[in-house]
Amino acid sequence: MMGAVDLPFIQIDGRPIIVDGYKGTVYCDPSAQLRKQYKAIFLEEQALVKGLEALKDLPCETKDRYRLPLHVNTGLMADVVRSLERGAEGVGLYRTEVPFLLRDRFPSEEEQRAIYREQLEAFAPHSVTMRTLDIGGDKALPYFPIEEDNPFLGWRGIRVTLDHPEIFLAQIRAMIKASEGLDNLRILLPMITNMQEVEAARALIQRVHKELLEEGYRVRKPQVGVMIEVPAAVYLAPELSRRVDFLSVGSNDLTQYLLAVDRNNAQVADLYQAFHPAVLRALQYIVYAAHDAGISVSICGELAGDPGAAILLMAMGYDVLSMSATNLPKVKSVIRGITFERAKGLLAEVMRMSNGDLIREHIARELRETGLTRLIRPLASDANE
Repeated sequence: MMGAVDLPFIQIDGRPIIVDGYKGTVYCDPSAQLRKQYKAIFLEEQALVKGLEALKDLPCETKDRYRLPLHVNTGLMADVVRSLERGAEGVGLYRTEVPFLLRDRFPSEEEQRAIYREQLEAFAPHSVTMRTLDIGGDKALPYFPIEEDNPFLGWRGIRVTLDHPEIFLAQIRAMIKASEGLDNLRILLPMITNMQEVEAARALIQRVHKELLEEGYRVRKPQVGVMIEVPAAVYLAPELSRRVDFLSVGSNDLTQYLLAVDRNNAQVADLYQAFHPAVLRALQYIVYAAHDAGISVSICGELAGDPGAAILLMAMGYDVLSMSATNLPKVKSVIRGITFERAKGLLAEVMRMSNGDLIREHIARELRETGLTRLIRPLASDANE
């Protein structure tokens, strides 16, 4: 639930409410009948989650044996435990800013190394993709304030760390040192908008790797990739793909920038459409660019964890989907419940459509016809229609 700005918080404080995240509805002082209906939904959700636990050790593959690895997004060690319990095959996005946000000062290189080592060891030998410090926008450090009129179009991501190479170098040193003997580290550069940023970051990473070898560390140079989050990076995808080892799409920011919609702004939140035709076309273009250059492309963000969207992303050719651990079992169940051929057919159908709402409805209808509706909304909620 986002943007519930009109709720009378003082009046409803301490009173029973029901928050329906499927519909985006809040019920205050619900009737006995409404409580009964939502109790049924709650119990059904619990049963569904328990039923999906059996999928933990099964591969994420379609009925016709198309394999799609599922990774997780992490930031805390608690995320690691949940991820491993749900059968994650690696980390598609480790948010390194989380340890920075939890402190009242910049963590030292050694403190960072210890934190990163925990993540790398927990998932070894599977890869862990660590995004370099991504602050700015809606993520501000109290001890490194950034005050701007429009922070989402301002000093954030790679712009901050390249302007402060001492921060970037310490973090890269900590990452590479933490990977010694494991060699499962991948480094991801956020908020890339031009080739100069990529070249500058790669030069610093190369410098750190050389220095560590000279200091006696036995470390491999990690793969380096970029996040595709802004329209400029979409159109630079062919060139970027020839200079890096992999691409990773940040679907939340990319959708926000493509549609010029701040999804945290209640006045325009309804314009934020993950299934907007422009978003889907951009996502497909990125895959073509990456694969033409012979590199892999993954996607992280809410779209990757949406069971219906996961079908489209698989059909587009994304090599990895990365999501919250909570969504992983549902996505795996949907992938295992459909054929790759049908997924490609569904993608072809929606790519001819020009209305995001109709695309979402079309996908929901497909899931109903294949008996997978329960994975995107509880069956008991039909009683509330």
